[in-house]
Amino acid sequence: MTEKLREVAAFFKAHDNFEILTHDYPDGDTLGSGFGLCLALQQLGKNARVITTGVPRDFTFLQKGILQQDFQAQTVVSVDVADEKLLGCNRAAYEGKIDLCIDHHITNKVKAPLKLVDGSAAANCVILYKLFCEMGIRFTREIANNLYTGISTDTGCFRYTNTTAETLRVAADVIDIGCDTAYINKVMFETKTRKKIALEREIYDTIEYCCGDRCAIIAVTCDIQKKLGIEDGELEGLASLPRQIEGVEIGITMREKAPGDFKVSVRANERVINAAQFCARFGGGGHAAAAGCTVKGSLEQAKAQLKNAVEQCL
Repeated sequence: MTEKLREVAAFFKAHDNFEILTHDYPDGDTLGSGFGLCLALQQLGKNARVITTGVPRDFTFLQKGILQQDFQAQTVVSVDVADEKLLGCNRAAYEGKIDLCIDHHITNKVKAPLKLVDGSAAANCVILYKLFCEMGIRFTREIANNLYTGISTDTGCFRYTNTTAETLRVAADVIDIGCDTAYINKVMFETKTRKKIALEREIYDTIEYCCGDRCAIIAVTCDIQKKLGIEDGELEGLASLPRQIEGVEIGITMREKAPGDFKVSVRANERVINAAQFCARFGGGGHAAAAGCTVKGSLEQAKAQLKNAVEQCL
């Protein structure tokens, strides 16, 4: 890993005019990675910008300190992107053009000449912290806020099984730098809009159990989103809800992106079922405890496919 970090650090010093890609339906780790890297590169005197499919309101503070630079892109870097199909509306423009991939998903499928992938890292921002140390980056408050946001959100504020001693050590270092943990923790984990509360109330009525109640499935349909006027940012965090139910080994959250097209998030007890292997059945991937995929069909058809896969796995 040390040699690979040196190779990537040398890559950044040798290149310029960077476009940094994040995945569709961006979360704290991909945005923290993207904006954190952008700040680091601009600190080195490089041109850099982040390409996203949108920044949810709760994450706009991560953009603080970033310069808006005008340049012709030369180098494309993806962060926390496990597969190019996860680039969403940016896929057509960037597929096959990624020069460097930095990721922490063991199922990474991105085709790039240079890859820095560490499946043992709890968050992609953990990898970036190590990389910034190798690059000699001066850790500012803004960079620290980005890294802490990525680490804390991908570990459920350090509650998930992917939290290791190394995760906590890196988080402690970032806190020592001066990141605003009180603000970030409040926004990420303690604050909900009225629409988010209404959404949770609505989807609790959609819960279905199968396999002797060891699996719980919730669904957010287009009709529900339209009815409540829900924005993408208010869907963050829903994936953990079904897994919180006592006795549930695998929690499945279905989100209808368009009629008949469901984005599926899986959270599992990895000692019982591997979420990444489960999602691989549908062309997806991720981590042992958290993964995702896409399933086509009506709500009932998609749900039936998922239930059948759960029965086979359990």
